[in-house]
Amino acid sequence: MFNFFKKKNSVTAPMRGTLLPLSQVSDPVFASKAMGDGFAVEPTDGGVYSPVSGKVTSIFPTKHAFGLVDEKGHEILVHIGIDTVSLQGEGFEVFVSEDDAVNTATKLAAVDLSVLKAQQKPATTMVIFTNQPELEINIVKSNVTAQAEVLAY
Repeated sequence: MFNFFKKKNSVTAPMRGTLLPLSQVSDPVFASKAMGDGFAVEPTDGGVYSPVSGKVTSIFPTKHAFGLVDEKGHEILVHIGIDTVSLQGEGFEVFVSEDDAVNTATKLAAVDLSVLKAQQKPATTMVIFTNQPELEINIVKSNVTAQAEVLAY
């Protein structure tokens, strides 16, 4: 009946920077929410943290994206930059492995933002909920620090 004691899932910013709705992302696939709803961060530094507590399910070979599953089975994609797959891992350092348990203090990766800038790749980082079609996200904050809560569901 009442959900007073129901534990909510907390989602945090994966990076320090400016929070953006997906509709403002320059990649049309992400902006159209074709992969799911979520949010983006225009980062000001290169530390990338897990936005949820859960497990790493996949790490792209090019080190620019991570698949996660939270404690309730929600699938999350953390995608660092736009068209960064073409960098083939240059400028990225990964600190986790598949099947690792993570929480919002876990550093997934570091990205050298100067490499992305030199290669003219936007550093905009997306957090996408890939198996939550009913989820609708409204951005209420703008400037965030890494690990700052941005939503709960």
